[in-house]
Amino acid sequence: MEIRQDLLSNVKRIVIKIGSSVLVDSGTGLSDRVFLELTAQVAALRQSGLEVVLVSSGAIAAGRVRLGIEGGPRTIPFKQAAAAVGQSTLMQTYERHFAAHGIQTAQVLLTQDDLADRGRFLNARNTLFALLSLECIPIINENDTVVVEEIKLGDNDRLSALVTNLIDADLLIILSDIEGLYDSDPKTNPAAQLIPLVENVDRQTTALAGETKSTLGTGGMATKLEAARTANRYGIPTILARGRRKRVLLDIFEGREIGTFFQSQADALSSRKHWIAFTLPCAGKLILDSGACRAVVAGGKSLLPSGIVEVEGTFAAGDSVACCNETGVEIARGLVSYSSADIEKIKGTKTTDIEARLGFKSFDEVIHRNDLVLTGGN
Repeated sequence: MEIRQDLLSNVKRIVIKIGSSVLVDSGTGLSDRVFLELTAQVAALRQSGLEVVLVSSGAIAAGRVRLGIEGGPRTIPFKQAAAAVGQSTLMQTYERHFAAHGIQTAQVLLTQDDLADRGRFLNARNTLFALLSLECIPIINENDTVVVEEIKLGDNDRLSALVTNLIDADLLIILSDIEGLYDSDPKTNPAAQLIPLVENVDRQTTALAGETKSTLGTGGMATKLEAARTANRYGIPTILARGRRKRVLLDIFEGREIGTFFQSQADALSSRKHWIAFTLPCAGKLILDSGACRAVVAGGKSLLPSGIVEVEGTFAAGDSVACCNETGVEIARGLVSYSSADIEKIKGTKTTDIEARLGFKSFDEVIHRNDLVLTGGN
């Protein structure tokens, strides 16, 4: 596949996400054999001149085994306890195996809040760049001991995609327990065919994900497709492959057609717009009329109050909100210039009426086009 080979010849910095199902043997904990093989491959990639950042799952699964919790912890506090116990085991295992290759590792724990705050985002970015300059391998994980919602959402798939933006990576590799994306579920359909190339992660593609989910991890195929879509919008291609396949990383970089290759989009977002669209939590919704939708999507215009039909949620000026058409489909996301209470007062009005309605006017636009990112339409 020429597209893949052309890409790999120019890759300098990669993010590798490794799922729990790759690293953990059910019932016995972290697999030394898998760590031995993967760390040797990463060391070889480093030797060839590549910079590597790992996003690794496995803490909760490892902690669950060490604590003897059968069937998995069912409550958030027990999941967080398992993460606290398992994270140290996970890092010690990485340190031991990478040390055999003379490579230093560094633990980096992140949360959604760390990446949503622009200052903390930049601080994390600078720290990771410093670690790479010192020839360390950063090993990143969601800080499962303090977060709640993320634990049940396949967080590390999403986190890996956000990290590609954080460090300006050239490629995202997601290692899972499946060979790639299939045209149907291979666990129930023996005739399912692997899809080697996906040009665009659209609704038709995401429909292939179904409800498949790993027994060890927190995410399924849907979270992996969303991660690929997120990375692709930043201009970063993604490869999804089976992590326990022999020489999987080396074969990928030798040009073999391993797994599914998700092509990057030509209209890549700037780092800031990618941050607005995919990293900031969505604080509410604005429902737009058809004219405003056309102006935003086709015309590249700012969002004015006249095109807003309805306001959903409570949010402040500067928050990220979703812009949806009247059927509820999200078309864009952006930073609002006014609070939800103020937008409620000026929705449907002309810009010349803003001051009369509010007693002040900060901006003509509810969302300026520089703070607006198209996210829908597929």
